[in-house]
Amino acid sequence: MIAMIGAAIAPGIAIMSYFYLRDSLEPEPISMVIRSFIFGMLLVIPIMVLQYIMQTEWNWRSGVVAEIIQSAVVEEFFKWMVIFFTAYKHVEFDEPYDGIVYAVAVSLGFATLENLFYLIINGLNIAFWRALLPVSSHALFAVWMGYYLGRAKFSQKKEQEKLFLWLSIALPIGLHALYNAIFLSIQNWLVVIVPFMLVLWWQGLKKVQRAHDYGSKNLSSRPQ
Repeated sequence: MIAMIGAAIAPGIAIMSYFYLRDSLEPEPISMVIRSFIFGMLLVIPIMVLQYIMQTEWNWRSGVVAEIIQSAVVEEFFKWMVIFFTAYKHVEFDEPYDGIVYAVAVSLGFATLENLFYLIINGLNIAFWRALLPVSSHALFAVWMGYYLGRAKFSQKKEQEKLFLWLSIALPIGLHALYNAIFLSIQNWLVVIVPFMLVLWWQGLKKVQRAHDYGSKNLSSRPQ
């Protein structure tokens, strides 16, 4: 059981550490990051209950659209809500990159507990693939979410803030939906998912650099 718990939490902790250590301007309080991670974990049960209701009460049991709504829309929306109400308006959210840190923390908290449940049910033999695909994909969807939350937070115009807020929820849902659609509709999914994940990492790291660039400009413009 100890090995299973270790295999479940190690990918999330490793990826979270990477993105946290990339915050070279004004690193967030570790207590805030841990809190966000725990909030993400607490999302698992209500989301699973809602998904169960969708499958049993609403009879959404099969089909690409039903699967995408149950996972991509529900999961990303709830993660976004937690980040918006617990981190976005917090005083510690004081540079654009902070959006990525908090979004990744919430998403990896969710992915870590979900991963533990999957390993308990299916065994350690899927641990590598769970780390490589679902756990890391949750983090990468969160990079897009956090990047646009950071842009929204420091927008000079209200219209810009609204646009970036919409992008911060719409793009992660779209990416998550595309990720799910690959598994659901393509028989030889490995041929497609590998380049898809590589592009996600490439674009995600570009978002990280851009967030740092905006953060540097924001710090230089503050009164001394």
